Formats: sequence, structure tokens, C-alpha cells
Amino acid sequence: MSDLDSVGEDSDKRVKQVTDPQGLPGDEAGGAEGVVEGGQNVFYSVDSVPPVYLMVLFGLQQALMTLGGTLSLPFILASLFCPENENEVRAQLLSITMFMCGIATILQCVLGVRLPIIQGGSHTFVAPIVVMMTLDQFKCPTNGINGLHGNHSLAIPWERRIREVQGNLILASITQVVVGGLGLIGLILRFVGPLTIAPTISLIGLSLTHVVSDFCDKQWGIALLTVALLILFSNVMNKVQVPVPSFSLKRKCHMTTLPIFQLFPVVLTIAIVWLFSYVLTELEVFPNNSTEPSFQARTDSRLDILYDSSWFQFPLPLPFGMPTFSAAGYMGMLAATLSSIFESVGDYFAASRFSEAPVPPPHAINRGIFIEGFASIISGLMGAGHATTSYSGNIGIIGITKIASRAVFVTAGVLLVLWGVVGKVGAVLALIPDPIVGGTLLLGLGMVASVGISVLQFCELFSTRNITIIGVSFLMGLMIPQWLIENEAIVKTGSAELDQVIKVLFGTASFTGGFIGFMLDNTVPGTEYERGLKRWVEVKGSQQKGDEATLYSFPVLTSILERMRCCSYFPLSPTFTSCRRPRHLNYDVKNENIDLKDVKTV
Repeated sequence: MSDLDSVGEDSDKRVKQVTDPQGLPGDEAGGAEGVVEGGQNVFYSVDSVPPVYLMVLFGLQQALMTLGGTLSLPFILASLFCPENENEVRAQLLSITMFMCGIATILQCVLGVRLPIIQGGSHTFVAPIVVMMTLDQFKCPTNGINGLHGNHSLAIPWERRIREVQGNLILASITQVVVGGLGLIGLILRFVGPLTIAPTISLIGLSLTHVVSDFCDKQWGIALLTVALLILFSNVMNKVQVPVPSFSLKRKCHMTTLPIFQLFPVVLTIAIVWLFSYVLTELEVFPNNSTEPSFQARTDSRLDILYDSSWFQFPLPLPFGMPTFSAAGYMGMLAATLSSIFESVGDYFAASRFSEAPVPPPHAINRGIFIEGFASIISGLMGAGHATTSYSGNIGIIGITKIASRAVFVTAGVLLVLWGVVGKVGAVLALIPDPIVGGTLLLGLGMVASVGISVLQFCELFSTRNITIIGVSFLMGLMIPQWLIENEAIVKTGSAELDQVIKVLFGTASFTGGFIGFMLDNTVPGTEYERGLKRWVEVKGSQQKGDEATLYSFPVLTSILERMRCCSYFPLSPTFTSCRRPRHLNYDVKNENIDLKDVKTV
């Protein structure tokens, strides 16, 4: 039997299982090799490996989703550094960014948290870079050309600006490596429950509405068409079996069926809407004036990237010279790094839920933060000008496609590396119009927000205590960052560096909401059952008991580390035990005696 036949038959069984409650049990339904056994909602689990041809298509689907954030960063940074040849620098930064996104993704999936997560350029670091570029020694010349201004502070090579960003990024990333290596995040997680995780994850999606809006408002018709097709393919036509040609040694060439719309909704949607946009571009429906927003819906709006990019460009370390350092720059980058850490932790929990995987243990989260910092150090050395972080939109796509295979995300990383090296390929994909990217982000980030809310099912939602904490953390998580934007001058501690740290940290909605939820959940009295501590971990992990040992660890290496007692105290080791929850929290929900009088109800 061919792999296509296996996937098609497995899909039929899933449809039967959904429509017939008396159908096959979970372990019998997963008949195809590489398809998750015991999972009801994913076609390929984290540890499974799809056929190569499907793996490449699935990886392409995830890689395409990174382009929205990946493309915008080189444009923003190139304008901030004020080079004389901005188009050439922008093309170089685009190549470095794609290359580093691929390297970081491969490292994270293989050595880091080992969940299906795409690493991309972090926009959190743009804010401190903007502040750094407002300093007198780094301000751009008013006439836009370096070296032709009378003020010596303005007549500096543009490379000095990016070297300053590189150096402070490397220092901040070293701090992140230390945080992950010492297991500091794992220590905090001992006190984290649904009331902390829910606002942290949900506000990642909700706080990025302005980013989605910036993409969509270029042409709302194209953006809404993209959303409509995504919903149609992934939720309405997801059970439609499409005949496709296949081959096996036994049956030779023959036809089989596949749920194409469920497996490739993003690729199909982008292809259809991109073609539609091309037709409208040729018919001159979209304006030719580049100052009008709808111009970005044209398929030829960024053709200069295609012309400016080189065929082959292998990024090398220190392309702009030796990095420089400063205390103020480091503090700004450190604040962005801390904010990125908490966002990534929320993404790890979201990825595990979308993948139907056990909740990540402390050692996996420690490794994830460590690898993210390590990849950001490499990014600084390569001259990207930004750190790498987990992309929430790609996690949301797992919920749409039901493809959670780690191998698929490693393939996406390999594709990103190739696009960074072969400049013309990345440039062609960069031509995807902004409204199409906005439509896919809208649905992806919407699913991230909803999966955060779904975590609340594990705590008591009729409790006045919990409802109060949920409301306050969500509302203040959205309100405080907006207030800081409108009242920047109010934050005055006497230290410019501390002011910047406060602005960046509490200007991040996911950190603010998660921090407030964490503080209230651990200070307001409440029973362990009421708070949902441990229960949400046990309920989610009960369906895949024992998977944690193989999913988050390295089978061959773990057996060796288990013989070395000292490794159980090393925060990055799969045998790490020091940060497990206290024994008094390891209770069995089913057998626990709960006095409902202790739970305050609405």
C-alpha cells in the first residue's frame, strides 16, 4: 500500500469516527504509519514523519506563513540604518533574515523544546532599535545621505549603526542563554496555572490585531477572500476526499483519495488568491500609484526586490564589521529579550495543545529558551539586526491543517535556509501581496487567541475569584500597553535605561496580562482544584501517557544521562527533576475530595 493510500484510508476512518460514536477506538483508527495514534484531531503527530513529497508541501505551507513578519523586518531596519544604497542593503538583510529563521527553526525543533515551532525575526526588538537610532551619535542625516552633512555626529558610516545593534543584541541574547541554562523559567513554572497561561497565550494573538490590520487594510476585499477560502477549505470542505494519482508496487499506477483541502488549505488559498490578484493587476483594477494603500495588492508592487536580490548569497559572520556595545543599548535589548521569553513560553504551551501533545516539562522549556538565545547570538553575529523568536501565526496554522509533525517544521527550516542562500527564490515569494498575508495571519492569530481561552476549561469558571482574575488580567493586558504608547513621558524613574525596560516589558500585552494573572492567582486565596493547578496538565497528558519521555527528550542520549545522577540537576537535561511541582500538587483529580463550599460562586 502506498503512503497516499494510507493517509486517505486514515482520513476515512477519522470521518467515520466523528460521525459514528460507536466506531473504532482511537488506537485502532490510526492505521497509517506516521499518523498519530490515539489523537482525534491531528493527521500527523509531533514524532511522526510524513512521506517526503507530502513533507515538502507541508513544510512549504509553514514557510510561506513566515513571510509576513520576515519581509517587513528588513524593510524597517534598512530605513532605520539610513544606508546610501538602501535597496541593496534591504536585499542583503532579507537574505540574512531568511537564513537565520531557517537555522533557528531547525535548532529549536531538534535540540530545543522539540515542538513544531517556527522561529522568525522578532518585531519586539524594533522598539529599542528605534530609541537607539534617536541618539545624537546615530541620527540619520537630514538630507538622507551619510557623510554630506556638516554635523560630524551625522557623518558616520551607516555600518556603525547596525554594529551597535548587533553588539547589544548579542549581549542580551547571552543573558537569555543564561536564563535558560540556569532553569530560571522552569522555577517560575512551578507556580503557573491556567489563569496565567490563558492571558499569556490569548493576548499574543489579540495584541497583534494592529499588525494584521496593517496587512489587511491595503485591500480588504482580497484579505476577506483569503479568510473566506481558508475557512471554506479547513472547516467546510475538510472531509472532502479528492481523487489523486498514486503508485504502489502491488497496485502500480492507480487513483486514491486524499483530504486535500484539510491538508493544504494555506497553499491552496495563497495560490488561488495570488492568481486572482494577478488577473486584477493585469486588468488595472488596482491603482498604479504607490502612495495609495491598494497598490500593495498588486502582484508587481515589489518587483524591485526580485531585481535587486542576487542569485546566490551565502551569509557570513560579521558582514558589517566588529560589533560595538553600550549600556543603554543593552538595557533596551534586554527588555525586548525578556518580553520575547515570556511570549515564547506561551507559544510552547499553545503548540503543545494544538499538537495534542503533553504539556512541555521544565527541562524542555529551559532548552527552548536556551536555544532561542543561542540562535539570537548567531543572528547578531550574522548581521541580521534582530533576534529570533517563535511565530504564533504558524502555531495557529497547526489547528487549521492538523499537521503537527516535527519533521515538517524542520523541512520548513531547510526551505527558509535555501531561500536565504538562493536569493531569487526568496524574492519571488516576497511578491505575495500584503492582503493575502494579512488574511492568513487573521485566521492563524485568531486561533492562537482562542486556544489560550480554551485553557480556562481546567479551572472553575463559576468561581467569582477566577472570573475576577480573568477579567482584570485580560483587560489590563490590553489597556496598559496602549496607555504607555499614549503617555510615554509619564514613566520617569530617574534612569533612562530602567524607563526603557519598563516601557518595553509592560508595553507587551502578553507579558502584562500574564504577569497580572500570575500575581493575582498566587496571592488571592483559592483551592488548588479551583485554580486548576495540575489538573489541566493531567487531563491533557492522560491521553498520551508516556509520550513525554520520547517527545521532549532524546531517546539514545536520555538512557545515558539516566545513569549519571548529576545530570538530574542540570536544567537542560531530559532527566532534570529539580523543578518539578511539589508533591502536594501531584493529586489525582478523580479521587480528590473536594468541598464545594470552599469555592466562591457567582
